[in-house]
Amino acid sequence: MEVNNVIDNFQLSLSRVADSQRAIAMRAYMKNQFEFLGISAPERRKACAADIQELKTADPAQLLAIAQALWACKEREYHYVAIDILAKHWRSLRPDDSPLLLLLAQQKSWWDTVDGLTGVIGDLLRKNLTGGRQIQISMDAALEHPDFWVRRIALLHQLGWRELTDVDRLFHYALALADEKEFFIRKAIGWALRDYAWHEPAAIHGFLQANQSRFSGLTLREAAKNLKKLGE
Repeated sequence: MEVNNVIDNFQLSLSRVADSQRAIAMRAYMKNQFEFLGISAPERRKACAADIQELKTADPAQLLAIAQALWACKEREYHYVAIDILAKHWRSLRPDDSPLLLLLAQQKSWWDTVDGLTGVIGDLLRKNLTGGRQIQISMDAALEHPDFWVRRIALLHQLGWRELTDVDRLFHYALALADEKEFFIRKAIGWALRDYAWHEPAAIHGFLQANQSRFSGLTLREAAKNLKKLGE
């Protein structure tokens, strides 16, 4: 499978639905940090569906090489396609591929791509929980990474795990980063706690009551969205 040919196919598919006028608004929404082709998510997925499906036989090295090549493209839609590919074929990946996914997250970083890669990493680690909780050690290291986007991935990697959530890890991560001032960390702590509240609201309520002095108002508001107001 020739990576350059794959990229050419995606470029052709996306060029057919690009809208330069829409690109202006999309660029502004993302604070003019990235260039855009001007393609909505539904249009992008429809345009690239066949090309992505053809990658079902690709091995992990090929999938990651394609993702990296797409990440090197200027327009943001190519980065989204890379995530679409990884999200579609994550079962072909291995836990040892997580460091490469984290490297991608550190390039041209913003919440949109970081959170997309978080979902891929979370699926990959959850799939391999049968081998034991040591599979999450990589997230313990990520929690201490100098790049706050990597720390955000550590906080959010258990989203949707419900009864498989390592609750001690969740609470430890939340408290470990509670003093951070970064908006995207404070919001991520609240998001991670709120997500688990769907499964175990009493545990989250108790944790927030016991530790509310440790967290920012933003974190508490996010965490308690599915709960009664603290103190009631």
